[in-house]
Amino acid sequence: MTQIQLSVKNVEEKTFREFKAKSVQEGMNVGLALTLAMQDWIEQSKRKPKRNILDLKAWDWGKGTENISENADSILYDG
Repeated sequence: MTQIQLSVKNVEEKTFREFKAKSVQEGMNVGLALTLAMQDWIEQSKRKPKRNILDLKAWDWGKGTENISENADSILYDG
């Protein structure tokens, strides 16, 4: 793997200090930690976003199905 020397502008100081402290805590230098963070970010952007069940919209099942949920509940729970 080829390595480069890098100078980065406009990095939030508090975030960088926390990042550096975390990398030292994990026993790695900032360069390795940054490489891992960039690789993880790239992989995350390739993944399909997870769908939230709350995003599902209701749909019409057709005539005669207006009370289907209540009917199912009656069968399952009232026995």
